Amino acid sequence: MTNPQPQALTPQQAWQMLQDDPQAILVDIRSTMEYLFVGHPSGAVHVPWIDEPDWVVNPHFETEIRKLLLGGAVCTQEHPCSPVILICRSGKRSLEAGKALINAGLKNVYHIDEGFEGDLDEHHHRSTHGGWRFRGLPWEQC
Repeated sequence: MTNPQPQALTPQQAWQMLQDDPQAILVDIRSTMEYLFVGHPSGAVHVPWIDEPDWVVNPHFETEIRKLLLGGAVCTQEHPCSPVILICRSGKRSLEAGKALINAGLKNVYHIDEGFEGDLDEHHHRSTHGGWRFRGLPWEQC
């Protein structure tokens, strides 16, 4: 039996889904420091998966996501769950957080496989060949 995983989206596919479905929610799951100082996609809601000062998985993560979905996200055939799109730095944490949400019973969970900054390049820099920001999608910084 395989472990259910969120569907991977490119940054461009995620952006298009957000444009096409007003019920879709983009959740930035990075730490508060990353969200504030590195920047984040415009319109993203911030719910950290792992955050300072303790750097442990947020025990309220699932509950906070359900609150965003109004009504606790009871999904049925007649009323499917709104799409939840997760983004982190490079797609690794969003994959893990997405698995946790699916295991908790949520449906329609996606993650952005390149994240906000993408993977490291040969010089250990990010945002040079992948990620939301590299792809020219709307973002902001505090």
